[in-house]
Amino acid sequence: MTKKGPTPAPGAAAKTAAPLPERLSAYTISRLGRLFGLSRSTLLYYDRIGLLKPTGRTRAGYRCYAEKDRHRLERICGFRRAGIALAEIPALIDSDEKPAAAILERRFHEIGEEIIALKTQQTLLSRMLKGMAAGNFPPALDKAMWVAMLRAAGMDDRAMERWHIEFEARAPEAHGNFLSSLGIPETEVQEIRKGSRQEAEKEALRRP
Repeated sequence: MTKKGPTPAPGAAAKTAAPLPERLSAYTISRLGRLFGLSRSTLLYYDRIGLLKPTGRTRAGYRCYAEKDRHRLERICGFRRAGIALAEIPALIDSDEKPAAAILERRFHEIGEEIIALKTQQTLLSRMLKGMAAGNFPPALDKAMWVAMLRAAGMDDRAMERWHIEFEARAPEAHGNFLSSLGIPETEVQEIRKGSRQEAEKEALRRP
């Protein structure tokens, strides 16, 4: 007579994982990204640095985000729009009010300083444009000196590009004359002016 072993408990032979609860599978990584205009790689990066980890995974190993994850990402995006660095966001979301208040207060003051700097640049550029449109160019000014002056005024490459676009739009002939006065070759002058016009056209198309 064959000796039988103990009867296995129901379901003990099945080793497959149980299906995830419905609340965990509310958002795939692609769906969540589309809600906030974020790429899949951005959400993968947030997962990697621990800023936004999925609540669960499917049997196939795909990330699943719950409603609480969506709310967390909504807050993250809000802080990013306010200019908060990714490294500081966990302290705003996960810590008590004191460090959060300190971070927000610091960012508030930084924005104030940035506004003052931008207004200073705006005033400087306005004076430059008016003078150049009237043909009043500083003596012995070349391209290198001009770029150095703009750098000293706090302008990066994008701001300089913006300056050319505005100059070309407001006073195209004066813009060309000014560039020539810097000793820039005529072919380069035409390239700069053409690029400025093309960028202006692109911006016009992007406006609602």
